[in-house]
Amino acid sequence: MPGVSDRPVTVPPVAPGEYVQQTLAGLDPTAGGGVDPTLPLYATTFVVVDLETTGGAPDGGGITEIGAVKVRGGEELGVLATLVNPGVPIPPFITVLTGITQAMLVPAPPIEQVLPSFLEFISDAVLVAHNAPYDVGFLKAACAKHGYRWPNPRVLDTAALARRVLTRDEVPNRKLGTLAAYFRTATQPTHRALDDAKATVDVLHGLIARLGGHRVDTVGEAIEFARAVTPTQRRKRHLAEGLPKAPGVYIFRAADDRPLYVGTSGDIATRVRSYFTAAEKRARMSEMLAAAERVEAVECAHPLEAEVRELRLIAAHAPPYNRRSKFPERMVWLKLTDEAYPRLSVVRALSVTDTAYLGPFRSKQAAELAAAGFHDAVPLRQCTHRLSLRTVTPACALAELGRCPAPCEHRITPDEYDHRAAAPFRTATTNDPQVVVDALLARIETLSAAQRYEEAAVVRSRLAAVLRATVRMQRLAALTRIAELAAARPAAGGGWELALVRHGRLAGAGVSPPGVHPRPTIAAIRATAETVPPGHGPVPRASAEETERILSWLERPETRLVEMTDEWSSPISGAARFRDLLAKAENGGSHQLSTERS
Repeated sequence: MPGVSDRPVTVPPVAPGEYVQQTLAGLDPTAGGGVDPTLPLYATTFVVVDLETTGGAPDGGGITEIGAVKVRGGEELGVLATLVNPGVPIPPFITVLTGITQAMLVPAPPIEQVLPSFLEFISDAVLVAHNAPYDVGFLKAACAKHGYRWPNPRVLDTAALARRVLTRDEVPNRKLGTLAAYFRTATQPTHRALDDAKATVDVLHGLIARLGGHRVDTVGEAIEFARAVTPTQRRKRHLAEGLPKAPGVYIFRAADDRPLYVGTSGDIATRVRSYFTAAEKRARMSEMLAAAERVEAVECAHPLEAEVRELRLIAAHAPPYNRRSKFPERMVWLKLTDEAYPRLSVVRALSVTDTAYLGPFRSKQAAELAAAGFHDAVPLRQCTHRLSLRTVTPACALAELGRCPAPCEHRITPDEYDHRAAAPFRTATTNDPQVVVDALLARIETLSAAQRYEEAAVVRSRLAAVLRATVRMQRLAALTRIAELAAARPAAGGGWELALVRHGRLAGAGVSPPGVHPRPTIAAIRATAETVPPGHGPVPRASAEETERILSWLERPETRLVEMTDEWSSPISGAARFRDLLAKAENGGSHQLSTERS
């Protein structure tokens, strides 16, 4: 059995599973193994491991020797060393290379007996190896084959670290023997596991000594530094220094102080550091980092305030490297014109005289798709002429096809036109879209029955556009008609995250201390909150995206409504009852909609 300086304990086995080669544990940001990535290198416990094998790919066996040394702060804490019986003959070239013979391995324990002690030995430590993917691959495969759970520790690869720290002028290659000679290690590598592990310990200490000049002080930074980052990321990583570990907004600024990119995070410092690691592979972010000269942080009370501030900053400055949430002023509306025979019109803004409208839409194309849905469902005229009640205008082809009641030729009275065409639009946008939904479903069913599936799919997309817009607008209007709403959500560290919302706009935010009633904090927020007067439309004083972020926060199960000046309600027969139908229209085929007609 292996000689171990730490007390071994039994590691509970799990069901055996087939080993699948995955991302190297430890280089995966989700890996942890209980080690805090902010731990200073001098306080980190490392287990330096080396394996000897029979060669070949990791398949759960093939390990002939394990050598591991546990160190912290330059002090050796323990050693594990054992031969392992692989259960198969050793190739002659392996015996020549390592000096390990078949006779030496016959009395050695198999890997399934060694794994419990080894897994206990590496618990709560950072695993270190030279060419770590090879050693870790064999160990993970052995755990998978013999039913032991791999602890997924953080892993530091000394070969990868040497590629970042040492230049070609210093060492011609990054082989262990070359690095051992360069750092003058006390033990020279001999292709035996324990000797190679001890040599790797000295190489690790030599590399750590060089990391100080690169401003790498923690184990997390060392692991990230060893990964493949660009020269720009390495050169600019000082921009992440001194930022707060708090929720808020960060702004990358150019030399002329122009905002290049705006983002948000629950931990500004951690998020900004991630831009300078190998995990960041977006080409546009590499271009942005090359132009950035400083990072500005805006601390916020909680994540909701950070999200709202991010939206407002992006809207105000339109940073070139932000793709979303820019240009909210480009939203468009679909409104019913104010005339005897009204029609649908796509407009950039609403006036106070507009009473029947739908939106906002993110693009003109989205508004026109919804308009086409209404044209399929109700006989709204599509011509752009301003019709007179006295003068007759020649009818277009749509009248001849029966798609328009020809108000231009006065074939329909204004009252009848309003009842058949205009009123269903008004009702659909503010209350019940049943008439429009039934008409579109009937059209889809007719087309499908005639095997005109492509045309049915077009109508289905129009139905989805109508429902998406009506559900969204009614949901927004329900909140924005409330003059003031105060809400609270439990904070992660105790206390309450508080938000004061006025007409759908975040007017104030704060956090009440743990153990203190939140009402005094709400009163203080109200006293300093932004004044938000009422306005016209479903989003009178904020962007639709901001109000939707607030709605998502308010609708979480843990959020509590504290005070409201008005009722928060939606029509019982409103568009929200068609959400399941909307999901089917967006994701399913036309045949799934035929059963939805009431």
